Amino acid sequence: MTRSSERQNVDQTSTQHAYHRGLFPALYDWERTERAIVEFSEDSRPSGLLGLDQMGHFGPHGCDLIADVVREAFPRRVPALCELGSGFGGALRHTVDRLATHGVDVGRAYGVDLVPEHCAVSRLISARQGRAAVTEICASATDVPLPDGSLDVVTVTGSMPHFPRPGEVLCEAARLLRSGGLLVLTEEVSLTRSRRGPGPAFRERHPPGVFFTTPVDERLEQLRRAGFVATTERPLRQWAIALLEERLKVVSIFRGSADGIYGERSVDSIRATLGTARNEFRAGRLVPMLLSARRAAAPRRDTSTLTESAAPAAPAAPAAPTAPTAPTRRRTGGTH
Repeated sequence: MTRSSERQNVDQTSTQHAYHRGLFPALYDWERTERAIVEFSEDSRPSGLLGLDQMGHFGPHGCDLIADVVREAFPRRVPALCELGSGFGGALRHTVDRLATHGVDVGRAYGVDLVPEHCAVSRLISARQGRAAVTEICASATDVPLPDGSLDVVTVTGSMPHFPRPGEVLCEAARLLRSGGLLVLTEEVSLTRSRRGPGPAFRERHPPGVFFTTPVDERLEQLRRAGFVATTERPLRQWAIALLEERLKVVSIFRGSADGIYGERSVDSIRATLGTARNEFRAGRLVPMLLSARRAAAPRRDTSTLTESAAPAAPAAPAAPTAPTAPTRRRTGGTH
């Protein structure tokens, strides 16, 4: 890692921590917040947290999209799965649980996040829930301390806009995956139609330096350059608009309980954050999408007994998860 990269990581650690602590201060006092959530849900099991230990725009619904793609590719067992930008670990835990309900065992799950405070809260929650198979790693998503080819699945659940160098993150994901390994991303507020990007109301709630956007075509090129093939795009515009409208409605209906869990100021900020994202989806300036791709298989090595050796074909892309309100996926071809 270069010195400039190290400085950028330090800057991003403090920037991301300050933003998320300002938006979700209650989550940093997890024991109190957990009691408040359980009192509301009347369920002390992990499912009783209702996804309130997550920070993404799509919440548990986005995790379900990712989990359903993973189980299509690995219907029985995923030996090793890793989420980059895992925050408080809520998305990772939900994804593992979703897979388990469909009979898919995850041998080892890693959550990688740059902010030490996020990792500490995630470790606390994992320990309280007895999740021995989950390991939190405090590291940059561009420099993960795991061996080459050690993972079967890498996910990013809504965290792509928090990476200032997303192309490097995708290269790191490719390094971590074995040949033919699966990458799945929910691009919540990270993709744009053009370099013009979202409007000022969105930027007020999603400040530059905390949120970074990338044009769709550039993201597909980043995947190609990183060594991914068989990329599948699934546009989520109508699905995402309906989801955020529903989440905003729930916050309004249960406003009193939400204030008790998060605090009144935080709930106001959450509503404004979700509302500005929904408006950008409506305007078409942001492009919510589910992306999946495979790590290109390594070419076969020539031997003295073979006069010609061909690279193995890239594994087929996994089928996108079925959802009655989500649009049909689109394949970009074998070179992406």
